[in-house]
Amino acid sequence: MRPSIKQVAHLAGVSIATVSRLLNKPGSVSAETAEKIHRSIAELGFRPNFTGRNLRAGNSRTVGVVVPTLSNTVFAQCLQGIELAARALDYSVMFTTTEYLPEDESAAVELLLGHRVDGVILTVADAGANATLDLLERERIPFVLAYNQLAAAAADADAEGATHRASVSVDNRAAACDAVSHLIGLGHRRIQMLSGRFNASDRAMQRYCGYLDAMQAAGLAPLPAIEVERHTLTAATDYQQMMADPLHRPTALFCSNDLLALSAMRDLRALGLQVPEDISVMGFDGIPVGALMQPVLASVVQPSEQIGDVALRTLVDAIERALPAAAAAAAVEEAPVPVIAGVRHILPHTLREGGSVAPPAPASC
Repeated sequence: MRPSIKQVAHLAGVSIATVSRLLNKPGSVSAETAEKIHRSIAELGFRPNFTGRNLRAGNSRTVGVVVPTLSNTVFAQCLQGIELAARALDYSVMFTTTEYLPEDESAAVELLLGHRVDGVILTVADAGANATLDLLERERIPFVLAYNQLAAAAADADAEGATHRASVSVDNRAAACDAVSHLIGLGHRRIQMLSGRFNASDRAMQRYCGYLDAMQAAGLAPLPAIEVERHTLTAATDYQQMMADPLHRPTALFCSNDLLALSAMRDLRALGLQVPEDISVMGFDGIPVGALMQPVLASVVQPSEQIGDVALRTLVDAIERALPAAAAAAAVEEAPVPVIAGVRHILPHTLREGGSVAPPAPASC
């Protein structure tokens, strides 16, 4: 059981009402009393029940959004979908980023909860094992994952009664398999995956599994994935060893996101290689700028704005279904609010054909 406001008050030697006043209006109690209460909160590891507080104060009609970055336009498109849907439903949006640092996810969520958001939409490094999501569930804060795709076994309720988590995504594994199968269909046999760090993105890992599925289904030997720190920080030196032998280098690269694919095209040109004459490049995301490149970047297209729209509407539905239970619970301090079981939305992906992909040169086959 998590610590209650009653325990904080008892340890600090004050009334529950005094603790409540401090939490809701920090300037309403003396500095000496506030210090005693803060010491008790720290010692017990107490966190306020934000859902109950919002209901007592009138819910904020604000949702929080946590994404890795806005430098990748995938997340900017998603945020646009969230914002437009929120505006239609008379909700406001607050957002923050984690810069792909898993350790910053908890701080980002705490920041939003401190502003009394009613729920959170977030993209995390690993949705399967994530302390921040566990915290949101303990606090009964409605949340929806965007882009993260839980495996069915982990997402569905198990024998212990655990609830699955709401999410909106494409099927990353199936989409990657389709992309690599397209390359195989063009005649490519030596296909290598270029990816961001798997420990920073469970989506990248799922896409690697899709790469393996396609290669194995075609009876081809998969090549080791090349992981890079950031999609915008690749350099020509990353490719020199891989590309040194024309007879053994890959004839196609499958990249875990479009920014990485565009960086790869830049770096391959720096090595004197032509795309797609010397090597094909396939991306994942379908960001609009890829269609403006020469050659056009072939890519798996995610409906990012729709992902944002569906995530927001799913979250608002969870918030508003939770309101009656939360209102009843708010009458009794720290009474539990039922967790709203989530639903997994898998949206369709498409393949954008582009000039960055072509059959391999005869000598390379």
